[in-house]
Amino acid sequence: MENYEAKISIKSWAEEDRPREKLLAQGRRVLSDAELIAILIGSGSPNESAVDLSKRILLHYAGDLNSLGKGSVNDLSKFKGIGEAKAITIIAALELGRRRKETEHQTTEKIGSSKDVFHLMHRYFADLNHEEFWIILLNRANKVLSRHLISKGGQAGTVADPKIIFQTAIENHAASIILAHNHPSGNLKPSQADLDLTKKLRAAGSLLDLAIPDHLIFTDKHYFSFADEGLM
Repeated sequence: MENYEAKISIKSWAEEDRPREKLLAQGRRVLSDAELIAILIGSGSPNESAVDLSKRILLHYAGDLNSLGKGSVNDLSKFKGIGEAKAITIIAALELGRRRKETEHQTTEKIGSSKDVFHLMHRYFADLNHEEFWIILLNRANKVLSRHLISKGGQAGTVADPKIIFQTAIENHAASIILAHNHPSGNLKPSQADLDLTKKLRAAGSLLDLAIPDHLIFTDKHYFSFADEGLM
């Protein structure tokens, strides 16, 4: 116990717990993930430095910032030394990082393959622990007109209303619609409900002269394309 107390005394950890000064002197690139998080939370506790607390949080998430980004205020508040305010600060910072990626793609995109859809939509599904259903509307040149969140639900699924999908497409003068939703479980295999909905929407779209060339299922790092797998 004496050795542990000596290790965590202010005198012993203050030297390493200076990420702000390190950033000022050497720049942000040299800081570790734990040091960056330590700047966000500001301080540790009498028994643990902010850097050590940040390391403990990262260890819990196996060093994966994407997994950390999925954490809720309640999840982060379970760590001793992290209250609601610090949890909110961490979540807000990670969300800003996600939105920064989003602003890198402001030019009009043209869809030529399922990979193009993945690059376009991956940032919307990243870090979600619930299911969302989106549509991408294209013009006749396959350029993206807009993206629309149709519905969101729990981990088990969400309900996509065909009336809302086609109303949105018609109002935006779309020539075709690409469907996209995520599986928070990480399972890329389409369910029978996914297959049935896709078939139903394609049939309705043909009556309205609105093509549905593909439907993608997203996980954090991968995707499943109905078109690529011959299911369209």
